Amino acid sequence: MARQSIVDAAPPTIGKAQFAYDWLKTRINDGTFGPGFRLVLDQIARDTSMSPVPVREAIRRLEAEGLVTFARNVGAQVAMLDPTEYQHTMQTLGLVEGAATALSAPTLSPAAIARARQINAQMRDTLRHFDPTRFTTLNRDFHSELYSTCPNPHILDLVHRGWNRLSVLRESTFGFVPGRAAESVAEHDHILDLIEQHASAHDVEHAARDHRLATLNAFLSSRNKEGIS
Repeated sequence: MARQSIVDAAPPTIGKAQFAYDWLKTRINDGTFGPGFRLVLDQIARDTSMSPVPVREAIRRLEAEGLVTFARNVGAQVAMLDPTEYQHTMQTLGLVEGAATALSAPTLSPAAIARARQINAQMRDTLRHFDPTRFTTLNRDFHSELYSTCPNPHILDLVHRGWNRLSVLRESTFGFVPGRAAESVAEHDHILDLIEQHASAHDVEHAARDHRLATLNAFLSSRNKEGIS
């Protein structure tokens, strides 16, 4: 009997392109395909048992998200996120995530706030034997709760794109500035207090934005002290 393709059950073209996208993105995010890794179209098509067409669509989508770049004489490769790009991404994420959190705050349920506090408690626990990768995963979960009810899908799309671009680093910012982690947890408590107190959208947005930019500033300060350009 002929071997059945692992994507035979998916609808043609669109379904297979989504499968290829998910397959590639998983390997980029978990570090299997690290920064600079070449994405060879024919090889990926063979690995996923599909034609190059949906793979090409998936790579173009990842390029639009900033996870993949094209280089002359190299082709598609996993993006290299340099310090300048990191700075631009964090500045943008501070703006859009702050707005998303402020828009979400009025409709966050007590259960969602309780989940966020529980996640922040787990983050505080990791400080005893610091694991920057685990801390970063929990950090994303925490912020996802805060902007989960944002009614503006365009802002949410920008937030998700920002997080996706950061994931290309494959290293936690908190690994470079571990002292920032404890401050971050305390700032989380402050943001949650503002939301529970029904603070103004302006106050919530600026607290969330300043929180993001404080991490960026700590990272840049650390690099400057080490003499890294």
